[in-house]
Amino acid sequence: MSTNVLPTYDDVVSRYEPVIGLETHVELGTVTKMFCGCPTDFGAEPNTQVCPVCLGLPGSLPVANRAAIEATIRIGLALNCSIATWCRFARKNYFYPDMPKNFQISQYDEPLCTDGYLDVEVDGETVRIGIERVHLEEDTGKTLHVGGATGRIHGATESLVDYNRAGIPLVEIVTKPVPGLGAKAPEIAKAYVAELRDVIRTLGVSDVRMEQGSMRCDVNTSLNLPGAEWGTRTETKNVNSLRSVERSVRTEMLRQAMVLDGGGTITQETRHFHEDTGDTTSGRSKETATDYRYFPEPDLVPLAPEPAWVEQLKAALPELPREHRARLKTEWNLSDLDMQSILNAGAVSLIERTVAAGASPEAARKWWLGELSRRANAEGVELEAVGATPEQVAKLQVLVASGKLTDKLARQVLEGVLAGEGDPEQIMAARGLEVVSDTGALTAAIDEAIAANPDVAEKIRGGNQAAAGVLIGAVMKTTKGQADAKTVRELVLARLSN
Repeated sequence: MSTNVLPTYDDVVSRYEPVIGLETHVELGTVTKMFCGCPTDFGAEPNTQVCPVCLGLPGSLPVANRAAIEATIRIGLALNCSIATWCRFARKNYFYPDMPKNFQISQYDEPLCTDGYLDVEVDGETVRIGIERVHLEEDTGKTLHVGGATGRIHGATESLVDYNRAGIPLVEIVTKPVPGLGAKAPEIAKAYVAELRDVIRTLGVSDVRMEQGSMRCDVNTSLNLPGAEWGTRTETKNVNSLRSVERSVRTEMLRQAMVLDGGGTITQETRHFHEDTGDTTSGRSKETATDYRYFPEPDLVPLAPEPAWVEQLKAALPELPREHRARLKTEWNLSDLDMQSILNAGAVSLIERTVAAGASPEAARKWWLGELSRRANAEGVELEAVGATPEQVAKLQVLVASGKLTDKLARQVLEGVLAGEGDPEQIMAARGLEVVSDTGALTAAIDEAIAANPDVAEKIRGGNQAAAGVLIGAVMKTTKGQADAKTVRELVLARLSN
């Protein structure tokens, strides 16, 4: 097979076995940074939330943030990890402009949390993803490349560095290699990141907003022939949406198969994922641990969490997503298939918030898994980013339940919500979409329809109620679809029964 022809996905999974691994970085929602007192607010003016410590100026000394350590332990406990009774920070040495100290304070061979797991569900099957480690480190700054067409360094006229993010507490969650997933590897990767995001959100330690970079995922992918040793992996960096996690695994599987089919070899490297095309491109060769020259951080004492403190944190963990979904499934009277559909759409929290705002579970599920999911898929965005809030969906359903909107009119109001025109009641009033409930106006429209269709009226008088559809359609046309069809039917039949 030529090296420039992509095989089909079905062909790839019939001949190769994928192995994936995920490294997820989560910015903690602490008030201050990991080793200094600078604030962590998102969106501040560049380089306004910095100090000598997070800028790495000579003579400055770090002090560990207890809240960040506690949050990391809680994440580790929620992921069924063992919590170290003694560990320490290390210096990870590498040069990059967004690293003000030219090293990152991280953890290396002595992480805070190890050997855990997270169960995910895909198509009714539970898959256990092993967790290698959960460790705590500081985030880097952010480099902006300007003057080019792509936002990357190639073609840019200048690069600017914002150090506001440098030093923010960052938790890295690293899975063990996950073989044996076959064709479901991309889908399971997405499900894992979605479940992990839900766990961390439930713990309240981060807002895990992927679009803002507070949760980022590096996706490792390799292929091997059945029974052979695992292949060389590539690492797709900073994938920032659930949909892109799935796409990046699929893309790399296809690309690597194409290279291997053509007699080539896979280079261990980092790669960039392009949201617009779904492709990955080469970044740089992947370093090994020795390249970073790790050594214990001399300015920080080791961490030794008291077992009693860890037990207190474990006892105080909230209801985690898996147990929470099981409870909702019972409360909402859902089948396994119904709950799986909600989970696959990433709609559990959205539906729950919609119900809390006043909608019934059935109605909330209808909107989020129906019209809103269709819009999200068409636009290629996550469901929560489609443009409607649970509170707005609940208000929309209240208008339907009260008889002020039909389902058809409600979809027109929803269009206005997604276009940013305001809340449902405002849009209904502005567009004049409220159901015509004036009996006098409906009676006049019915009389007009009867007069225009005397033969149909006679059929109805003769007992053929199915013929009422013609008159109902005429009335709906006269009222521009703003009459309730059920009410019109009742009035038509009552009118012609005399």
